[in-house]
Amino acid sequence: MIIKRILTNNAVVIEENNKEKIVCGKGIAFNKRRGMEIDESLVTQTFTLEEDNGLRYETLVKDVPMEYQMVAGDIIRYARNELGDNLPDTLILTLADHIYAAVTRIKDGLEIHNSLLWEIQNFYDVEYRIGLKGLEIIRDAVGVALPEDEAGFIALHIVNAQINDNQMNNAYRITKVIQEITTIVRYFFSIDFKSTDIYYHRFLTHLKFFALRLLKGKQYTEEGESELLNILKTKFSLAYDCSMRIGGFLKEKYNYELSNEEIMYLTIHIHRVVTKSNDQQ
Repeated sequence: MIIKRILTNNAVVIEENNKEKIVCGKGIAFNKRRGMEIDESLVTQTFTLEEDNGLRYETLVKDVPMEYQMVAGDIIRYARNELGDNLPDTLILTLADHIYAAVTRIKDGLEIHNSLLWEIQNFYDVEYRIGLKGLEIIRDAVGVALPEDEAGFIALHIVNAQINDNQMNNAYRITKVIQEITTIVRYFFSIDFKSTDIYYHRFLTHLKFFALRLLKGKQYTEEGESELLNILKTKFSLAYDCSMRIGGFLKEKYNYELSNEEIMYLTIHIHRVVTKSNDQQ
């Protein structure tokens, strides 16, 4: 590994297979210069840089102390054990930046409230449990006990990485859309959902990807489903009426008009989750 650029004493940029990578390790660049070889046994983390975000990640490596990158790495390793190995390495850098900022705020006597904490706990229960474990890892590593709200923020970082989106704010907005839609369903049917119900989780998964499309303005369309929708209007009439109410809300607030296909799938999911909830109750 030959140094292309030195970022800090603990991080350098190298090039492999025509791709730039950030390589991190304690003291990896001490007394080194560009063009020199690094000791690969010191390498603890490697991040592949893409053209559209390379500068951003280089800045994070420079600005966030190494200990917070190590803490974030421990949290992501735990998350991968729980969720599977589908989380990008660069999540370590964005999460480390958040943790460093959160710890700094707490030391300064500032605390940010997570207004969607209840929704995160109920919509992303696995990610939230990872967030709680993350608070333990942070406390043990840096000696600062972060509030429970931060477990929710950690969960949103993980959710954001799962949908392969670089804008952290999108995870927050997606959660807000899910909250709004599930609230309409709950009030329409005067029902409360069980967070452990498999049909509820399937409904939330559908809403998560629907909300992502909504926020990106990408409408789902498929030909040849109008006949099935006409059948659903009659067979699942209450669920269909609820879907239409949701459609009116989305049109008014987000200027997003549901396609027939989206109404169809929404109707099916609502019927399933409401029917199963009623059966259990």
